[in-house]
Amino acid sequence: MEHVDVIIVGAGLSGVGGACHLKRLCPRKSFVVLEGREAMGGTWDLFRYPGVRSDSDMYTLGYRFRPWRENKAMADGPSILNYIRETAAEYNIDKAIRYNHRVRRISWSSAKTRWTVEAETSANGSNKTSVQLTCNFLYLCTGYYDYDNGYTPEWPGVARFRGTIVHPQKWPNDLDYTGKRVVVIGSGATAVTLVPALAERAAHVTMLQRSPSYIVSRPAEDRIANLLRRCLPGNTAYALARWKNVLHATFFYSLARKRPNVFKWLVASGVRKQLRERYDAKHFTPRYNPWDQRLCFVPDADLFRSMRDGRVSLVTDQIETFTENGLLLESGEHLDADIIVTATGLVLKLFSGMQLIVDGTPVDLPKTLVYKGMMFSDVPNLAFAVGYTNASWTLKCDLAAEYVCRLVNHMDQHGYSVCTPRVNDPDIGEQPVLDFNSGYVLRALDTLPRQGLKTPWRLHQNYVKDLSLMRYGRIEDGAMEFSHRSAQTNTD
Repeated sequence: MEHVDVIIVGAGLSGVGGACHLKRLCPRKSFVVLEGREAMGGTWDLFRYPGVRSDSDMYTLGYRFRPWRENKAMADGPSILNYIRETAAEYNIDKAIRYNHRVRRISWSSAKTRWTVEAETSANGSNKTSVQLTCNFLYLCTGYYDYDNGYTPEWPGVARFRGTIVHPQKWPNDLDYTGKRVVVIGSGATAVTLVPALAERAAHVTMLQRSPSYIVSRPAEDRIANLLRRCLPGNTAYALARWKNVLHATFFYSLARKRPNVFKWLVASGVRKQLRERYDAKHFTPRYNPWDQRLCFVPDADLFRSMRDGRVSLVTDQIETFTENGLLLESGEHLDADIIVTATGLVLKLFSGMQLIVDGTPVDLPKTLVYKGMMFSDVPNLAFAVGYTNASWTLKCDLAAEYVCRLVNHMDQHGYSVCTPRVNDPDIGEQPVLDFNSGYVLRALDTLPRQGLKTPWRLHQNYVKDLSLMRYGRIEDGAMEFSHRSAQTNTD
């Protein structure tokens, strides 16, 4: 059975980044990256719908160690995928990725002080075989949602509709929407991305939302960052732009949570300025406070421009039933449609549904506490990458990968073979791991781990606090238990 020091599961944005950190900071460690799909890139390779892009700026979504060099800060999906591929090639990570290796089960043996990873591998989706590898440390970078299926509610009359129904997660390459009437069901980040892109060729696009979201326009290009790039060395300019955007986002998040009415007014004023006489408050007044769900960002007000031009309509209503030619709403209005896009969200699925076993006992995630937002209580030598809900994904994933490298190096320096987060404070308390009421979170909340009320068991959702804790904080903090290799350790 093949053995390596570290196995990374997932070759998306966080997996490639984690492998690069390992290559840079732990150069003597052997590792492989197991990817269940046939290509790297994760989300940015999976999603192919029109206009797919990031709603985070690339100075914070990009890796800390590799500057983003394009002019657009809010980049499109293909540009982000190219950035990931170039990074993998530059750090020679692409050769360590094993594609079509879908991990089904991971099991820890305290006697052997190692993980056994069981993966299902196949060529072109056929002739599936099982392979096993072992490792000392496991780093899971599988994302947070089900890659196979998105979330679609059950609506009455769906079978009656004679047009095309498509979910953005499974966008067909040959779908021609030119001159068609399109209805996009949804009001989140995917919907506000799709709608203006579809409107460029469709006859008309209607965005149907059950309830409004907060929508904020941001410049596609960061003028200050571009100016810094012209005046300063690349790495320096990138670091300054990154910190500028971190602090900007932190300030406005804090404002939204502490002064929600002020923040609501700022957002509404921005939308009103864009739409002028077309502004209707009922379409832009959410029923929740800012950042109870993620804000939607649109580059250069593209959604609002499409609305001003009459190519896009916004409707706030509930679906009564699908009809042969569209949707009948509870208000009695009928939306005619040739194509209906169900941009209704994701299915949250941690670690792609793989089984997690420790010494023969399945780990019950809802009974664990999350340590530093990246490890589980009582689960040895395992970390995972999950980004922020209120900021760029990569900010937290970079910190997690750096911490994994610090941890691995610390264990080597002191002769430790096992590290296990332990809850040794009876007053640590418990609460949901995410203070977020988005549908995909609420639907899966009872399957998720919990968080404590005190550091290091509390999730800050704050990059500056996490930076202090994870990059500069002590490794031996009283909550992390270390042990040496058992004398009766077996070897293969």
